[in-house]
Amino acid sequence: MNFGLFPLLNRHKDFKHAWERQHLENSRDLVFRNTFNDIEFAVTALSANGTRFKFECYDVGHLCNLAHFAERKVIEPPFLVQSVFGILGGIGTHPEDVIMMKRTADRLLGDNYHWSVLGAGANQMRVAAQAAAMGGNVRVGMEDSLWIGPGKLAQSNAQQVTNVRKILEGLGLEIASPDEAREILSLKGGDKVNF
Repeated sequence: MNFGLFPLLNRHKDFKHAWERQHLENSRDLVFRNTFNDIEFAVTALSANGTRFKFECYDVGHLCNLAHFAERKVIEPPFLVQSVFGILGGIGTHPEDVIMMKRTADRLLGDNYHWSVLGAGANQMRVAAQAAAMGGNVRVGMEDSLWIGPGKLAQSNAQQVTNVRKILEGLGLEIASPDEAREILSLKGGDKVNF
């Protein structure tokens, strides 16, 4: 898929590091490669170790790709589907986009998946709130957004987690503990890894 970050050049003129402007400019020609051969190799090679995958789906076609591998039994459910919203080249952040990704995942995967969302940039909290209200899980952090509010830089990941927790609790939702999350996602836990 195309992966464009260059629109940020229209909003930001001053950068902290010399490489930032060129990095953003280079994204005009960035293709995020993820061929069917690449996917099958990674899934097959890593599944032998009991690796659990987070399938990041930036658009509806990525859900179709996941369904293709599931149909062929290359991967086994339950799946963790992380829908990513707001990257130029992928799906947008409009509420209808969020609804469409959920409906498509439901149609293609049935109840064989856990749904989580990531809203890039300023859309992080709004997308998280909508998805949580629809029964989804959320991901926040400074990898996805540097902001805690309009024009206000986040100080830490913890600040963003605290903010989204308030939103979720305001919706009457419960927050899973780390142990509960490991169980929900069928993760083996740190005591069963070899590093």
